Amino acid sequence: MIDDDSVVADGGEPTKLAQPRSPYSERPVARARRAKAQKLIERLVAGGRVRITEPDHNEVAEWRRVVNYAKRHGMEPAGRRIEKVPYGGLGLELFLADGPHPNARSQRPKAAGEPIPVPTRLGNLHPVVARLKDEESRLAMPPALRRRALLLLQGLAAEAVRRGYEVRKASSAFHPREGGVDVAVDGFAYTVSARQEFPESTNPERSARLVLELAHGLGDRPGRWRDRKSRTLEEALGVILGEIEARAAEDTQRRQDEQQAKAEREVRWEAALAVAKQQAVREQLAHVLSEEARGWQEAAALSAYCTAFERRIQELDGTADELALDSARRWLEWARAYVESVDPLSELPGMPRTREHTSEELEPHLKGRNPHRPERRGRG
Repeated sequence: MIDDDSVVADGGEPTKLAQPRSPYSERPVARARRAKAQKLIERLVAGGRVRITEPDHNEVAEWRRVVNYAKRHGMEPAGRRIEKVPYGGLGLELFLADGPHPNARSQRPKAAGEPIPVPTRLGNLHPVVARLKDEESRLAMPPALRRRALLLLQGLAAEAVRRGYEVRKASSAFHPREGGVDVAVDGFAYTVSARQEFPESTNPERSARLVLELAHGLGDRPGRWRDRKSRTLEEALGVILGEIEARAAEDTQRRQDEQQAKAEREVRWEAALAVAKQQAVREQLAHVLSEEARGWQEAAALSAYCTAFERRIQELDGTADELALDSARRWLEWARAYVESVDPLSELPGMPRTREHTSEELEPHLKGRNPHRPERRGRG
């Protein structure tokens, strides 16, 4: 049998051999991303942190791809890892942390450690498993299969308790054919459920199969286990609990990252608020100063007018009507008293008393930040 793509099936002229594609690392996109990753590493080593402020969604996605490229291709400095946290809404802050990530394969709990013992009888059950056993509406399947499901859940629950975790009543809403428990690790609950894999099958072998599932699988992470020739569900319990621990490590790290990002946002917000208050006070004082200057200019103009007015009275003294002159003198006297009352320099001005400014007054100085909490306007 001839297996050669260069020979035409009907015996015609041979086709031109396809040119081999260049390796991914040599393609323009990969070269550009590697260059960005290398430059990022250099900036992080030199400055400790890199902040990307006010990016759009495409820029955020590209930075994440650059970071992932650096991680995948071993570009991080020895003994350090790139971490990223939110910065000012859509922004990112990148920095180098010490040690491998808690979720790196080398740091995860061993998924397939020592086998977890599975009891052979339904006695001394964990209260949650005992309650599930008594709920006849749950795990609706043949008795032998139901018994096995309960034994598996009891083995998992007992080992979880032995490791210091809490086992709770499942928070998920199950189909009557299903039943399960919640395993809580570091405040995060993970639902493990059991069900008959092929309840409608008339094949005895297929209808006797169970499935154990870990709810809310993350991406391509494992979340469903079945009996296999190489491993039974009883032997897979260690893997399931290991997956729960791995997810807990990831969720704990995510929570820590979020708490750190929140704390940093609060620090930045408080600093911005302090600056906004300073600017609001400055604006208030500048307004007072401008008003005093306008009052002084007006008083100076009125005083000059009074001086000219007095000179004119003196010029007409003895020639003008005495009643008119008397009226003019009284008007001049009132005018000079008025000028003195409005002149801000008639008494030595003191430092104005400042006041607390409202959120609305501070908002123009916050550059889009929310005056009530550490978030930008329009971002929740």
